[in-house]
Amino acid sequence: MHLEVSQLHKQFPTKRGATVALEDINLHIEESEFVCAVGASGSGKSTLLRLIAGLDTPTTGEILVDGRRVIGPGPDRGMVFQSYTLYPWMSVADNIGFGLKLQGVPKNERRERVAYYLEVVGLLQFARSLPKELSGGMKQRVAIARALACQPKILLMDEPFGALDVQTKETMQQFLLQLWRQTGITILMITHDVEEAVFLSQRVYVLSSRPGTIQREVSLDLPSDRNYSLRRSPTFQNYKYEIVELLRGEAAILYPEAREQLTDFCIPDNN
Repeated sequence: MHLEVSQLHKQFPTKRGATVALEDINLHIEESEFVCAVGASGSGKSTLLRLIAGLDTPTTGEILVDGRRVIGPGPDRGMVFQSYTLYPWMSVADNIGFGLKLQGVPKNERRERVAYYLEVVGLLQFARSLPKELSGGMKQRVAIARALACQPKILLMDEPFGALDVQTKETMQQFLLQLWRQTGITILMITHDVEEAVFLSQRVYVLSSRPGTIQREVSLDLPSDRNYSLRRSPTFQNYKYEIVELLRGEAAILYPEAREQLTDFCIPDNN
């Protein structure tokens, strides 16, 4: 799998004229990589993910998956949103198998694949449960399993843990790393949480705001087998500091009157 975004530009018409959301975005993701794009509100993170998912079209530029131009949604790209987007009247198993049913996957194969991904995300015993009977973290596991069941080439994640409490969020981050190592799935995730981006990914694209451009690509030389103690290491903290300083500098340019209040920008250091 190879994702290539080249000279991507996106603008939206408004009553005051065109608003440029993204400008000259160039990035790539290779097979089995875990990459994060991080930026503040207004950096066009969600717009970028929607374009890659085929839910919107670029103004100029192109997006290629294995050399084929993205012109709309497709089974080669799975999407996980911050809101769980589960069908409340369907069981967990039926939610996971819904995309497979739309694709015309035979019933027996659909049942086998759903059972496999239920086990992968640790929810086999909740197969017949309704979403209202699940916790927030469990609902997001169902959403991830639903995306994986269609066997996409790349999993696109739009701040999937943003609505969770701190403890559940940390648990889900560890779960996602284990899932990535277990399945070898390629992941592109957007987040505003710098610590989350450093903890999860192999590379981080740092986006500026208004319009969204790529300030820097940061390659992370961290062990693949990560745990919470890694967050306290000097190397981890240095990467976090580098990215936060980039975002602080961007915020200081946009909001000079708030320069003295930028020390708590993004995620505070709890260590």
